[in-house]
Amino acid sequence: MRVSDVMTREVRVCRPSESVRDCAVAMAHNDIGALPVAEVNLLVGMVTDRDIVIRAIAAGKGPDTPVREVLSDQVLYCFEDQDLAHVAKSMGLAKIRRLPVLSRDQRLVGMLSLADVARRDAETASAALADVCRRSGPPGCSG
Repeated sequence: MRVSDVMTREVRVCRPSESVRDCAVAMAHNDIGALPVAEVNLLVGMVTDRDIVIRAIAAGKGPDTPVREVLSDQVLYCFEDQDLAHVAKSMGLAKIRRLPVLSRDQRLVGMLSLADVARRDAETASAALADVCRRSGPPGCSG
């Protein structure tokens, strides 16, 4: 099975120039905790609810701060034609629950979450989640 078989194709994207407030509103509206940041379908980073709290609010930045100032620009991603089990295992080892999905020409085409994996292959998702929660980093299971 390939990533493209289970990924979410309809992805809300944030532009680097959008405000932290706009991205937070989009997260609330879509009930998600992370948004890819892209320009012309090219991935330039990710912004998470944690990025907004730590890099914006806790740092004293206002709601109109451009998201480019708080995004994570070191982003793990996968390709839509990769093997799902391999990608899920990599997600577990990297301790992440969601990944942007790119086409081979580097265009953002979707997102893959462990929930997407679980809908098709509960055993693979369970093993990946166990790796995410393994205590080799900070205590607790978050991600």
